[in-house]
This record gives sequence, C-alpha cells and structure tokens, in this order.
Amino acid sequence: MINLIVSGVCGKMGSRILALARKDSDFRIVGALEANGKPEIGKEIFSGVKVTDDLDPLLAKGDVLIDFTTPEATLAHLRQVVKARKAIVIGTTGFTDQQMEEIHKASNVISLLLSPNMSVGVNQFFEMIRDITKKIGREYKIEITETHHVHKKDAPSGTAKKLAEIMAEVLNKKPEEIPTRSIREGEVVGIHTVTFIGSQERIELTHTADSRDTFALGALRGAKFVAKQKPGLYAMKDVLTRC
Repeated sequence: MINLIVSGVCGKMGSRILALARKDSDFRIVGALEANGKPEIGKEIFSGVKVTDDLDPLLAKGDVLIDFTTPEATLAHLRQVVKARKAIVIGTTGFTDQQMEEIHKASNVISLLLSPNMSVGVNQFFEMIRDITKKIGREYKIEITETHHVHKKDAPSGTAKKLAEIMAEVLNKKPEEIPTRSIREGEVVGIHTVTFIGSQERIELTHTADSRDTFALGALRGAKFVAKQKPGLYAMKDVLTRC
C-alpha cells in the first residue's frame, strides 16, 4: 500500500485526487496539505486526517506527494521532498527555465514524475500528433488552439507547450515557431486542437477533457509508478509504457 500525501486538497484538482484516492485500495491517505492561511487548516476532512500547512511531518509517514498547485509552492514542496528522500508527482505548469533546472536536479536524488497533463487520453493524443507531424508536417501549416477556464493563470497551457515541443522536434524548429492561440472562457476544463492546413484541405485533431477526474486518475496512476522507481525524471509516457 502507498502512503499518499495530496497538496492543494481544497482546490478543484486536489479535492478530486483526494476523493478518488480514498476509493482506491492501493492508497492510504496520510496527509492533506494546503497553503498557509487557508481557512480549512486544522479541519478534519475525514477520520484521522486534518488539513495542514506543514509538509515535513507528513513526509515522515508518506511515500509520495501529488502536487497540483503553483510553481512557487511546488518548488518549495519539492525541496522538502528531496530532503526526505520521498517521491513526487508534479502536475503544476508554468515553470520558468530556472525552475525547470531545479526540478531536473532534484530528479538525480528522488523519483519524480512531471507532466503538463496527466490524462491517459491526452498522452495518446501527443503520440498521434507526433506521428501525423512526421508524415505531413512539412507540407501543411500548423496551428494549436487551447481553451481553458477563466481562472487558469498560465497561457499557453502546459499541454499546448508540450504539443509545440513535440512538433518542433519533428520539424527541427523552435517551439515558439508553432503558432499557438489561448482562449479563456467560462469553466472549460480543457480543449486542445491541432490544425494542419493544406492548400486544399485541413485536418483538425482535438482532445477535450470533460472532467478533472481524467487528470486525477492519471496522477494516481503516476503515483503508483513513481513509488516503485529509482531516482529519475519520468513522464506519463513512461507510466503508460511500463505499467
């Protein structure tokens, strides 16, 4: 059984991860983490587990931390995880290049899963885009459009950036050379469309997330994976190909 800590438990993603983990017999919830100053701090969310802003005591009894918060909070948590020599699943997006360097350095010490999108479906979508780009990407104009809820802070999304990286790698370009449009409206969970535009036709491939549960389930699958791995930086591709 994996002793799990969930960060941001009162947020939209954290609350779903927590709820789904409680239904999974492979997990024991040993920690519910929230930011300092949150009104929920100290409240018992279910028997024996209270919301806290102190990660260190949780790491003493936990195996894996799942973190979907902010870049600054995630990096602070990561330093504590490294010190405790535990594993972490990071779904946070919007990291700077310098912050990414710190994440890479941490993976020399601990098992670390980093993915801009934990959805199993969207990771298959990545492979489809890679394949079609190899076949027609040099003959067609390419555009990415991503739509999310109005509360999302980073734009383009981490998933859109990953799509751009995949296509840029195939085409020997820089990711910023792949046109990307960001839309923020309503409570949209996430829609990503890649359009290949030819002289006489266009091809559109779209992934739509209908619920945050798709990300939460992927994160839990990732937690099961990293709990068994040696130190290293892993992606959802590793989870899907090795599990």
